[in-house]
Amino acid sequence: MQSRRDYQLGILFVTLSAVAWSLAGYFTRLIPLDSFTLLAWRGIFGAASLLLVLILFKGRDWWREFTGMGKPELAYISLTVAGMIMFITSLGNTSVAHGAVIYATIPFLAAGLGWFFLGEIPRRNAVIASMIAIAGVILMVGFGSDGGLLGDLLAFGMTCCMALSIILMRKNPQMSAMGAACIGAILSSAICWPLGAPLDVTNIQLFQLALFGITNSAMGLAFFALGSKRLPAIETALIGALDTPLAPLWVWLAFNEQPGLNTVIGGGIVFAAVIFHVVTSQRRATAVTA
Repeated sequence: MQSRRDYQLGILFVTLSAVAWSLAGYFTRLIPLDSFTLLAWRGIFGAASLLLVLILFKGRDWWREFTGMGKPELAYISLTVAGMIMFITSLGNTSVAHGAVIYATIPFLAAGLGWFFLGEIPRRNAVIASMIAIAGVILMVGFGSDGGLLGDLLAFGMTCCMALSIILMRKNPQMSAMGAACIGAILSSAICWPLGAPLDVTNIQLFQLALFGITNSAMGLAFFALGSKRLPAIETALIGALDTPLAPLWVWLAFNEQPGLNTVIGGGIVFAAVIFHVVTSQRRATAVTA
């Protein structure tokens, strides 16, 4: 049986990954560059930061993270790169609102894939919390008339890649996730590099891009890799939904962009759903160990 401490660490790490990933909107607003240039540099700085973390944790054996890769690691790299390409392409073919609503289906996707591949039967509280969180996201962004079928399909493909990554980490907890994430970041950067203008950035922008890569890419991937192997798939996806309400919060605090009433209410619903799930899970764990 999974220890309570291990489970709590999983919640903490996945929460931190959601916080790190939610900063993407802040950095995108801060640095006035096109998406491909942003992602090209984010991949480079993210990969360098992940490599540094590997060296600090693994010492002289850090290189084994790359030489011992098998099918799970190759699959993780493929999902990372494919998800990035579909995400970027979807932004030009559908609205951000549509993409956010589609991504909100990830707890249900993760639950179905977790049941199919891992035999994990979702807890009732996790399912209820996921439905509440999705309702909150729908309220935040709504269904506008500015979407497009191709873009919506690409956004759904990106969501499937993320859900499959969760299952992959859960099924293979010993995989070299950090090394795979590092290679995925480099490949993503290589794909975006010729599509942007990465050599036209200023020194200040380069510093900001380094912070972007360290926090949003390296920290997000590292905490996700550490946490997703400790939690059921649906719970990883549910806590990861904190990304949606946190993203406009940072932009509001930094740039005074006032969120709409729907955003405030919907974000509050998502927060409440995650807190409900965490509290009820801890009470359940306490009752079992008592």
